[in-house]
Amino acid sequence: MTSAADLRAEAERLARQLPGMKFRAEASEAAHIGSAGRRRAGGGETFWQYRRYAQEDDAARIDWRRSAKGDDLYVRETELETARTVLFWADDHPGFRWKGEGDLRTKAEEAILLMLTMAIPLSREGERIGSLGTGRRPSFGRRAVDRLANDLLRGTGGRFPAPPRTAATVIAASDFYDPVAEWTARLTPLAAKCPEGVLLAVSAPVEVDFPFEGRTKFSRPGAAVDRILGRAETMREEYQRRFAAQREALEQLARRMGWGFATHVTGAPAIESAARLKAELERFGAKH
Repeated sequence: MTSAADLRAEAERLARQLPGMKFRAEASEAAHIGSAGRRRAGGGETFWQYRRYAQEDDAARIDWRRSAKGDDLYVRETELETARTVLFWADDHPGFRWKGEGDLRTKAEEAILLMLTMAIPLSREGERIGSLGTGRRPSFGRRAVDRLANDLLRGTGGRFPAPPRTAATVIAASDFYDPVAEWTARLTPLAAKCPEGVLLAVSAPVEVDFPFEGRTKFSRPGAAVDRILGRAETMREEYQRRFAAQREALEQLARRMGWGFATHVTGAPAIESAARLKAELERFGAKH
């Protein structure tokens, strides 16, 4: 199992390779999901006040000129323009917490890596981040990212979380292999509360390519049903057709809800998938 610290370190490396997140709306625009009133601290451009440096602040936010006047460190706060809340969820079904032979990480771990790559720059810009379904209050800063990593690895006890109390932007990751009708029932109440979101569908290479031949036994972790095929290769074309149809139906569901859709295959370059996920997330910033 990959540790939260290792995922955090890899996400930091990936985040440095991506251009800045274009997720913030202009303060002059109408209020949007997660926005708040002005005259509060935030990530805008207008100076508001100095305050003492806190442990959860990023060191890059220290105003060294002001701090040099005394013994304390100070952060230069700007007026809040569009402080937003972004919530993340990674499926903890055993089938998603599984990795194939030779895979470096589980599907869930790779999903969490990509989500942390989004969370790090968002948090540094003053956006609130958190894990959907844990009950923990979203926040920003290094501690917020560490808490998010641990919460996502821990999961939500096999339950799909209820919508949050207040609207937020959501990134939900799974392999989404359950029937689309079931995902529709789970996601519709969430999308009604949170009209901004992205579905991140992660699969293992063998689940995409179906490279099996000869007599093969198939089972999904956490499921009680096994199936044995005498000549697995004869099912490859039908399997791939159904796989593509499932993905297409899932993407259509996301678009109907007004959400984005991104995919990733474990072992593929994470930076490419992170860029696609970032582009889907930025569509919401561009709306405002």
